[in-house]
Amino acid sequence: MAISPPFPPYPPRPVGPAEGAALRHAHWWRRAWVRYGALITLLALSGLVILALVREQTGTQGFLVGLGLAVLPVPLLVAAFRWLDRVEPGPWPNLVFAFAWGACAAALIAIVANSFATRWIATATADPSSADTLGATVIAPVVEESAKAAAVLLVFLFRRRDFTGIVDGVVIAGITATGFAFTENILYLGTAFGTDQMTGDSGIASVTAATFFVRIVMSPFAHPLFTVLTGLGFGFAAFAGDRQRVRRVLLPPAGLLLAMGMHALWNGSAAFGELGFFAVYASFMVPAFGLLTWLVVSTRQRELRTVREELPAYTATGWLSPAEPFALGSMRARRLAREYAGRHLGRQAARAVAEYEAYATSLAFLRHRGRRGRAGADFVVRERELLNELWRRKDVARPALDHAARMTAPPVRIPVAPWPVYGVYGQGQGYGPPAGYGHGHPPAYAYPTVPHPLPNPYRS
Repeated sequence: MAISPPFPPYPPRPVGPAEGAALRHAHWWRRAWVRYGALITLLALSGLVILALVREQTGTQGFLVGLGLAVLPVPLLVAAFRWLDRVEPGPWPNLVFAFAWGACAAALIAIVANSFATRWIATATADPSSADTLGATVIAPVVEESAKAAAVLLVFLFRRRDFTGIVDGVVIAGITATGFAFTENILYLGTAFGTDQMTGDSGIASVTAATFFVRIVMSPFAHPLFTVLTGLGFGFAAFAGDRQRVRRVLLPPAGLLLAMGMHALWNGSAAFGELGFFAVYASFMVPAFGLLTWLVVSTRQRELRTVREELPAYTATGWLSPAEPFALGSMRARRLAREYAGRHLGRQAARAVAEYEAYATSLAFLRHRGRRGRAGADFVVRERELLNELWRRKDVARPALDHAARMTAPPVRIPVAPWPVYGVYGQGQGYGPPAGYGHGHPPAYAYPTVPHPLPNPYRS
């Protein structure tokens, strides 16, 4: 038997005749499948061209060696950014697009533009060595960071619903830079392997080993760190209100300029020799990485606090149970709820709980933006969609979250009366304090009991 929501669901907005005709007769380039097809074609062609260019410079054997070594840090970096995005996980298509853009389109733009600019400078100045230094410290940071920032800009403009704050900007920028670094590492490692093949070097003393140590071991986070500064600019702009137009316009370029400056400093450190490289690494790169990590982690904790503060408004109207805001505001409780549903009902139920958690988090952030005057014109429509999505999954998610809330709630302290109470403390006659009372034993605590397993709504 179906249970109705606490209030009648919002009726779907009717589409008028004029609007329906406009949708039917829209220009072909405005249709979603045309835009997606054009984007996929662009990325595929960019990937094929970049593959051919890298293979031409490294050779087949060097390409395979570079590919095998460059792929090593990719899963770790992607997992780190997904961990940061666990409070409100972004859609996988956005992340796939960001990685593909960085690995294909941005890398192709960087290779072509850097090569052209360096050759032009060398021809104009008749000094190839100065042209290489100028290209690495000035041209490369501007070109590469601009190419990577394009992916963040596209997601910010066309996936605005999924881009709501600082963490979203950091994740999109970091995934884009991870894809870019992946392609660039293939090129550098493959070229180093080709050099070793010509000189006969091998082992620790080889150029390949040195390149692997510098790019994969010491600084796998270099490119993500630069581009994350751009992501922070877009993230702060997304967090700003509609009336704060100056911040919305100036913050993304400011983040991009910081990314270019950090990138130029990193590339320029090689001109100061080995000592200069390690000095820049220890003085700037490591502190900047630690500061950005602290900022993102603290932002994630603030997001969890927002969930706990905003969702109780929906418990009073019956959309959520009283225990859900606490459970949804704790990463440990969320994990326990998914495990509990998966253990008793299977993977489909665990997936439903994960979706419930994501929708509830989006609802909390939406309400938070609405209270601060930063919600868009579609606030009511979006709130309706999220509430209806929660209601469809509540039969599975609500018992699991209630269980997780009981398991993670702090124990309730039961004070012990300082005088004897008949029938409570005594062992036989019921007189006197409990055994061990007053000898360093803590007061008694009451722990909640474990509920019964969930009924399986997927069974017929």
